Amino acid sequence: MIRQSALLALAYFVAGKLGLRLAFVHASATGVWPPTGIALAAFLILGYRVWPAILCAAFLVNLTTAGSVATSLGIGIGNTLEGLAGAYLVNRFANGRRVFQGARDTFRFVILAALLSTTVSAIIGVTTLSIAGFADWAQYGRIWSTWWLGDAVGALVVAPVVLLWSNDSRVRWHRGQALEAAALFAALSLVGLVVFDGLVASAFRHYPLEFLCVPLLIWTAFRFGQREVATAVAVLSAIALVGTLRGFGPFARGTQNESLLLLQAFMGVTAVMSLALGAVVSERKDVADQLRRLAVSDPLTGLANYRHLIDAVEGEIKRTQRSGRAFAIVFLDLDRLKQINDRHGHPMGSRALCRLADVLRATSRGIDTAARFGGDEFALILPETDVEAARLVGVRIAERLAAESARPALSVSMGVASYPGDGDSVEALLGAADRVLYEAKVRSGKKSANPAHQG
Repeated sequence: MIRQSALLALAYFVAGKLGLRLAFVHASATGVWPPTGIALAAFLILGYRVWPAILCAAFLVNLTTAGSVATSLGIGIGNTLEGLAGAYLVNRFANGRRVFQGARDTFRFVILAALLSTTVSAIIGVTTLSIAGFADWAQYGRIWSTWWLGDAVGALVVAPVVLLWSNDSRVRWHRGQALEAAALFAALSLVGLVVFDGLVASAFRHYPLEFLCVPLLIWTAFRFGQREVATAVAVLSAIALVGTLRGFGPFARGTQNESLLLLQAFMGVTAVMSLALGAVVSERKDVADQLRRLAVSDPLTGLANYRHLIDAVEGEIKRTQRSGRAFAIVFLDLDRLKQINDRHGHPMGSRALCRLADVLRATSRGIDTAARFGGDEFALILPETDVEAARLVGVRIAERLAAESARPALSVSMGVASYPGDGDSVEALLGAADRVLYEAKVRSGKKSANPAHQG
């Protein structure tokens, strides 16, 4: 905790000193203030307990810049309260550190953390400086707007990058995605340099070409995710900031502060649009994944459904025809399900089916396919497995189920078939396994417990 607080304070201090180098309207007011995003992300990730680190860093940043001990302390308190207020509102109303998982919470983040909570620091800071005589009351509005915009854009550009990478820092791109990401980064950097940093002829140095950045951000949102979108916005913001300060780009104006304010307003709007689009695309992908899972899985047990089972058997038949390695299918029937439903109720019967599904999952290998065939029947596809080995798997499942302490006690009947010995097609193979299962229930006197085999 001490180490984390020290590193946090150092990051805040360095970012604050860099930001205040761009303070043109007042020594303590800058249109570029990354520490807001750092503090907000820190409170959301590490909790409110890191407030002393933020307060100390904010105090030292201002004490070593301008003003007095009193004004530096007042500004530091304002910066700390700003971060605490933003984190509290996001935790309370916008899903906390997972705020960017949905478009609705993303917009709540914009309103609560970027637009609303940042007024706290601006009001406290500018009022403190004015009361102490370090700022002219006549310049209050100008200083306040610069201060607030710098904090708001800091929250919009910096906090999403830190939050999203802290939530998932693993890069799971395959080779094609890595090449695409490299091409995207190169294109974004090139366009950023062209638009904002005078890479083209000086005659075009102030052309309003900022719209050229939009397709690249859309590309990032659709092909990657919000983490990459936030990173792209931050990279573009850095390129645009350097170029604008050098007098290039569509936002270069007569004074540097005016140029910064125009640029920051553009980057704030760009960040909001990009993050919202990334959230919408992410939600769409999640819905599509859920629909795909529902299409191939049983809604009660979560195992593969009948359709997925048929596809898996067909796939195994094709694989066996290529490799010559047989596979087996184990059919399992949950005994006395009707009696469980009649005696304990259907919720208990559903729970019994889920208990068997859990045992199947725990017993299966990664290459196996466990499925609910229908009703109280289940199937387990065992690649590269002969009949005897498959039968042992079925016995192990039955023993594990019988050993459970949960009530009512459960038991299963079993039927095993293998390809190609018991059938050379999906229908023949499943029919063979079902017949063996039926015969096993007849021999054990459990035939009446399976309505599917009655009559």
